[in-house]
Amino acid sequence: MDFDSLFTAQLDTLKAEGNYRVFAEMERRCGAFPKADTHADGGKREVTVWCSNDYLGMGHHPDVVAAMCETAAACGTGAGGTRNISGNMHQHIALERELADLHHKEAALVFTSGYVSNWTTLSTLGSRIPNAVILSDELNHASMIEGIRHSRADKVIWKHNDPEDLNRKLQAIGPDRPKIIAFESVYSMDGDIAPIAEICDVADAHGAMTYLDEVHAVGMYGPRGGGVAEAEGLMDRLSIIEGTLGKAYGTFGGYIASSAATIDFIRSFSSGFIFTTAIPPAVAAAATASIQHLKASQLERAAQKRQVEKLRSMLDARGIPHMPNPSHIIPVMIGDPVKCRMISEMLLRDFDIYVQPINYPTVPKGTERLRITPGPMHSDADIEHLVGALSSMWEQCQLAKAVA
Repeated sequence: MDFDSLFTAQLDTLKAEGNYRVFAEMERRCGAFPKADTHADGGKREVTVWCSNDYLGMGHHPDVVAAMCETAAACGTGAGGTRNISGNMHQHIALERELADLHHKEAALVFTSGYVSNWTTLSTLGSRIPNAVILSDELNHASMIEGIRHSRADKVIWKHNDPEDLNRKLQAIGPDRPKIIAFESVYSMDGDIAPIAEICDVADAHGAMTYLDEVHAVGMYGPRGGGVAEAEGLMDRLSIIEGTLGKAYGTFGGYIASSAATIDFIRSFSSGFIFTTAIPPAVAAAATASIQHLKASQLERAAQKRQVEKLRSMLDARGIPHMPNPSHIIPVMIGDPVKCRMISEMLLRDFDIYVQPINYPTVPKGTERLRITPGPMHSDADIEHLVGALSSMWEQCQLAKAVA
């Protein structure tokens, strides 16, 4: 069989639909965020990044960078293998203690990414708890979906952020089967936030375990950056809180925080933890420094909130349609995959603005968008330049403006 021809044909279809992904070649410069260099046509030039998940710029924070450099100099660059083989590095243990404290849980467990922590934990729970049923919000991340699928447990999908539908689905299952409710706090494409308290009420009524993905919320919400659950005083009501170190904390890795028994259970039975090389000690030290800083500092979160509100207000003034939500994520709606990619390319080429198009299958067809994430280091001038560029694109591409 001519496999390359098969692959090429499917790629050609993807390109014809306007959904082929093109990755810009970028180079971050320490201390310059949100400025970065893009490489194109044999050279490089400075652009402003508007779509990073390094929401607070902590990947450039001097304390975080210093912790990584000092630990790499002291311990080397890698962990040497899995924690089962190479042992728990001191930095891994310190990081897990910091995370457990952050979420007011007995223990935590660090994985190589947020994707792996979701996939591994949910697959282990579903496969090791006899007769379990996992109830998944219909807009859950691919990592959660894959973990549930791999577990081979029965799965029930409930309507997005709808506690009443969740309750109906739980009633239909009956009281005898173990039930796990899996959902997110901040949904990354629409920026909406789950009604965590109401979901916990439903879970309590049915004796269900709750599994909350806070990857787009940790570091961002709550007095110490513990996420939406901390901001709403609900961390004690959640069985497992999952998060990432690779977004607001500016480093790399994922984790779960829960009871000591739950953490030991996942550590002991999950292949995604046991057989995966551990994150480097230098990364763990940098993450610990970032978490410690954001536990104490409100400056980054406050500045980021101001810039989000400022950008939303200016978009409204220019009639640029964006999806309303209570989070830090601003989806600027375009609704056409070809125009979405074209606008992204023109913003980079003509305005030195980098923001990736979000097309199907990441979002449903007809809801293509630019996903913009203002940060505390975006200046007022940066915002004015972005809004002016978007307004120009709306005129040039004859897109409908929002009606005030």
